[in-house]
Amino acid sequence: MEIKIVKEKISKQELKKITEEGFGTVVKAVIDVEKEILALGGEWHSEAQDLLFNKEYSNPESAWGINFHPFENGKRRIEYVALINIKPALGNREMEINDSSIRQKIKDVVEKLLLDENETL
Repeated sequence: MEIKIVKEKISKQELKKITEEGFGTVVKAVIDVEKEILALGGEWHSEAQDLLFNKEYSNPESAWGINFHPFENGKRRIEYVALINIKPALGNREMEINDSSIRQKIKDVVEKLLLDENETL
């Protein structure tokens, strides 16, 4: 599964292709909340995170993993859960992101680059 770094909004067709090439209805993503970019696709969040670190020089403190469900809407669209989210030094001791401000930043980037809150595939 190819991982794509997204800096500008992608088309619905491209998002659908990436989703279907992966898990079918869900796609892994890692969002850099500082740079407002993301890495989309792959089997593991850590693969996308490594790509952001190596290609975009993302800061580990600003990279957060999600599972994105483009065929869903509302609260079912984004799962704020990934192993890479365990960051005790930042106060996140679980796989789920608990900080509402980080969640909002992630949601904003997802809506800017993938689908806004009123769109689905």
